[in-house]
Amino acid sequence: MFGTTLEWTNRIMNFSGARACMWLLAIQYVVYLRNYLASPALDGQCPLFALTGQTQDISHLTHFHFNQPVYYRIDDDARSFPSSGTELKGHWVGFGEHVGDLMTWKILTADDDIIYRSSVRPASSGSDVNRRLESVEGEPESSSLPVFVRSRHLDSCSDQSEFVMPTINFEDLVGRTFLLPPKENGERHRARVAKPLIEISSEAPNLIQDLKFILDVGHGLSEEIITYNELLDYIQKEEDRTMDPEQLFKFIRIIGHQGPLNQDDPHYKGSNYNVLVEWDTGETTYEPLSIIARDDPVTCAVYAKENNLLDEKGWRRFKRFVKTHKRTIRNIKRNKIKHSHHNIKYMFGYQIPRDYDEAMELDRKNGNTKWKEAIDLELKQIDDYQTFKDVGKAEINTKGQVMNAPIGYKKIRVHLVFAVKHDGRHKARLVADGHLTRNTTEGAYSGVVSLRSLRIVMFLSELNALKLWGADIGNAYLEAFTEEKIFIVAGPEFGDRKGHILIISKALYGLRTSGARWHDRLFDVMKDMGFSPSKNDPDIWMRPSSDGEVYEYIAVYVDDLAIVAKDPAEICQTLKDKFKFKLKGDGPLEYHLGCGYWRDPDGTLVADPKKYIEKMMEWYEKEFGEKPRKMKTPLEPGDHPEIDESPECSEKDQSRYLTMIGQLQWLVALGRFDIFCATMTMSKFRPAPREGHISRLKRMYGYVSETRAAAIRFRTTEPNYDNIEAPQHNWMRTVYGNVKEVMPEDAPEPKGKTVVTTSYVDANLYHDVVTGKAVTAVLHLLNQTPIDWYSKKQSTVETATFGSEFSAARTATDQIVDLRNTLRYLGVPVQERSYLFGDNKSVVTNATIPTSVLSKRHHALSYHRVREAVASGFLLFHWIDGKKNPADILSKHWTFVSVFPMLKSLLLWRGETKDIKDEPTVSDKDKAN
Repeated sequence: MFGTTLEWTNRIMNFSGARACMWLLAIQYVVYLRNYLASPALDGQCPLFALTGQTQDISHLTHFHFNQPVYYRIDDDARSFPSSGTELKGHWVGFGEHVGDLMTWKILTADDDIIYRSSVRPASSGSDVNRRLESVEGEPESSSLPVFVRSRHLDSCSDQSEFVMPTINFEDLVGRTFLLPPKENGERHRARVAKPLIEISSEAPNLIQDLKFILDVGHGLSEEIITYNELLDYIQKEEDRTMDPEQLFKFIRIIGHQGPLNQDDPHYKGSNYNVLVEWDTGETTYEPLSIIARDDPVTCAVYAKENNLLDEKGWRRFKRFVKTHKRTIRNIKRNKIKHSHHNIKYMFGYQIPRDYDEAMELDRKNGNTKWKEAIDLELKQIDDYQTFKDVGKAEINTKGQVMNAPIGYKKIRVHLVFAVKHDGRHKARLVADGHLTRNTTEGAYSGVVSLRSLRIVMFLSELNALKLWGADIGNAYLEAFTEEKIFIVAGPEFGDRKGHILIISKALYGLRTSGARWHDRLFDVMKDMGFSPSKNDPDIWMRPSSDGEVYEYIAVYVDDLAIVAKDPAEICQTLKDKFKFKLKGDGPLEYHLGCGYWRDPDGTLVADPKKYIEKMMEWYEKEFGEKPRKMKTPLEPGDHPEIDESPECSEKDQSRYLTMIGQLQWLVALGRFDIFCATMTMSKFRPAPREGHISRLKRMYGYVSETRAAAIRFRTTEPNYDNIEAPQHNWMRTVYGNVKEVMPEDAPEPKGKTVVTTSYVDANLYHDVVTGKAVTAVLHLLNQTPIDWYSKKQSTVETATFGSEFSAARTATDQIVDLRNTLRYLGVPVQERSYLFGDNKSVVTNATIPTSVLSKRHHALSYHRVREAVASGFLLFHWIDGKKNPADILSKHWTFVSVFPMLKSLLLWRGETKDIKDEPTVSDKDKAN
């Protein structure tokens, strides 16, 4: 039994009926128990054996269960005359770890005192019952026990009626589905909770242990009875299995068959053969071959071919489907697509309806109105925005044409999309079938701010002592009017408006131009508030502050806002009051686009992707059934996955590979540039990954899991480059003459504090031994904050380090120019000179000395681009030791020892980096983590 301590505690409290106030006792019991049980993390050993090397006695673990009613013997000295008995009643809550012998128990008394006793027996209801302590028939039960431990999650524990276990509403269990264990013949069915076996009343809550439910098995195939505790266990397993809310269940394959059969055979179902079908719900059932063949002959043909059945009677009809291998494969893919749209879908144990009618049928079957309530809530929100204009009843002829359609308007359809959240909430979303409208020649989408620009804005908030807030605009698209002339004929989900012509007036989700219309609406709002879009990134809006000292910014990612201002609360209030936006989560920024935001003890702002990493690890454990192994580096130093010759991945692993690469790429964008080179290298193999490649991705997940503490810290102190002397060279008598940096003429007036840009560049020659290409790596910092990073294979093959390093220097120079102009267009004062550091002396010398001569003409473009930047005076190109060049992190597969000092200062260290010692010590690592 795997799971966290909290998961075990919740389950034990549910099964035992313990009060919520007893959470601490339950946790202590679980911790004690887990020390005696095998742990996967210890290769199947129990923790106590791993600690002591001695086999543990577990006989005392089986005597009682948590919260079990017991009788315990009272001390002789406590007796009185007349005698009140030799026993008292309490609840067994654990073991006397440090009191008495192994058979000493922890008892919770009626007065909520903890005592320890060895003379304890179950308070059973048989002949051994203590009739002096139990209520006689007709007498009222004693009052519930008072509070022992006040839960930190509850304001009060005095009213025990609120916390009677179980915490699950019985009505909520009706309609839940889960997989039953496989039968002996290989079949596995899905069961649905039909109804409780007895009527549950608030007057008899203690029937939890005896409560049973009726199950509908196999969609009406049979009925079974299950206890409450068994049901909770199955539902827990189902939720663990369906962690991915977007999973789509469908017919997968045929894994066996029965036959030939005759009508007298007990397995006969109307066909000479039955096939064992595996469904993506996890079910496996025997179905008649005739039915499966009618629905999916291609899959039947593949199974027949693989099992040499094509010449058998009953299977010969499939020969025509396997005439050519390529056509068969093509048919398989086509059938997979077909079946993915027509089979049942589940989320967290609930069946998801495909349309309104099925939603109402599920409500009827489950005896509730959850889907109806979700639909009504969605339509109410849409009506609140006046999305539709009702023009009356539609007149439809026998051909389905709307005779009184508005002139110039096109009829489209809408449909409902359903989902269930992890907490059981049912959700519905009305979406327009925008594919039925014509393509527009204008832009149809809304842009989003780049993550680099977003980091720059956050850096400026810290630099200029501004406040950083976040906000989400609810139902953003419905804030805008659509320009498309379209209407729908309302369906039954619209209630009294069924059959009416509804003109769509707002930018409903699903329309081609809804994104663009929302962008137009936001444009008008921002302009009205005095903001203007930055010319470098139009999704960053800026305006001078009220005192004119700095600029204020709003970074827009569709409907998510990151606000940097002296008074962001005033901006949010204006959006609410004047423009009637429904803002959600407005306040100091804590989470944005997969990244958490918090502050170190010294007040430094931290951008931390730990929550996203946790989701990655949850996905990994669900897919592979285990946690990734801990690793100190993303890939083996000097690894060359391009020469891997292991077998190609299965189709399932190919899909996993694409998902893993996508997750790693987004993690790089969120700030984990230490895995950039490895992710870039492994992305090459997405079309046809091999088993060795997915093993490398698993290693990368292990490294990410081990280094979850890595985060970007926004340090705004200017770096001290006083010890770096700018060379004084006369470039007038060179081909560059009196060259100057090209300054943008339309940039806003600079305001606020000055920013220094620092960049590090490196190249790794012969990174790819198959193509011979090198890798360019660049790391950019604003003051002391990593702000942008780059790792990519070069487009040409270089035969020497000089050529690859000069090509990398040209790329870095172009990026520095872009970064400086980005800052200028944001109104940031940029220091006159940018600093570029490289570890190749030949390149640095050739780029910075006017008299150097180019020896290889094919390097001419890189050579002159870098030298012109140096001659203009805005770029200082300086040499550093390769061991201190952080661009190495982005250019090669490194060893932990070689890069840890740099990783520590860039991603791990809390506090001033000047306090970092030269050599890593134990205390350094503790502080870094």
